[in-house]
Amino acid sequence: MLRWQYHFVEHSSGVGVLDKSVLVLEAVEGGASTLAALTERTGLSRATVHRLAVALEVHRLLARDRDGRWRLGPRLAELAGGPAGDVLLERAATVLPRLRDVTGESAQLYRRQGDRRVCVAAAERGSGLRDTVPVGTALPMSAGSAAQVLLAWNPDDSLLDTAAFTARTLAEVRRRGWAHSVAERESGVASVSAPVRGHDGRVLAAVSVSGPLERLTRSPGRLHAEAVCAAAIELTRV
Repeated sequence: MLRWQYHFVEHSSGVGVLDKSVLVLEAVEGGASTLAALTERTGLSRATVHRLAVALEVHRLLARDRDGRWRLGPRLAELAGGPAGDVLLERAATVLPRLRDVTGESAQLYRRQGDRRVCVAAAERGSGLRDTVPVGTALPMSAGSAAQVLLAWNPDDSLLDTAAFTARTLAEVRRRGWAHSVAERESGVASVSAPVRGHDGRVLAAVSVSGPLERLTRSPGRLHAEAVCAAAIELTRV
């Protein structure tokens, strides 16, 4: 409770219900997915957490999976990804499922938001062991092949100071045009990513596939770089 009170005082806007709602969102982002976990993480009463979470769900800022666990909702990705009618997201709805089917792994599209990268579109593997990244999930820019891609053509020394990769890694990404990571963001998970560019050549997003290390091996690029790069080129054409 004291921890929550300190956080609430430090980040209070003076609008109590808004501050508490943000606290619930931050708790879900931090990994709390059950009502009990949200109550413990925020220090709010169970009834208050439930009321706020349901209200956030109505506005699609939170959502629940098939097991009833809370996760960040699709509206956050829409706000982060761009305005309604975003042609890149519309095209991703076709490209990502095809990439998933070709590789047999979950596919995602990430955009950078400050020191985070947000999953703005995804196509999940239907069954079996998989890496699930719900739309709206915000991940750090310090690990993972998508983070490497988003930083490779837009280096940020302040982020490299704490990153799991180095400037040399990013130079290699620029040279070959794609990135891979092995157990960098999460133990047992590997991924491959490639840049999606705008008409001016600027990197707008990163398209990725990710899955268990036992399938992708320690050389995931050898398996999937070609398919991921093809998907990135298709999205770039938009």
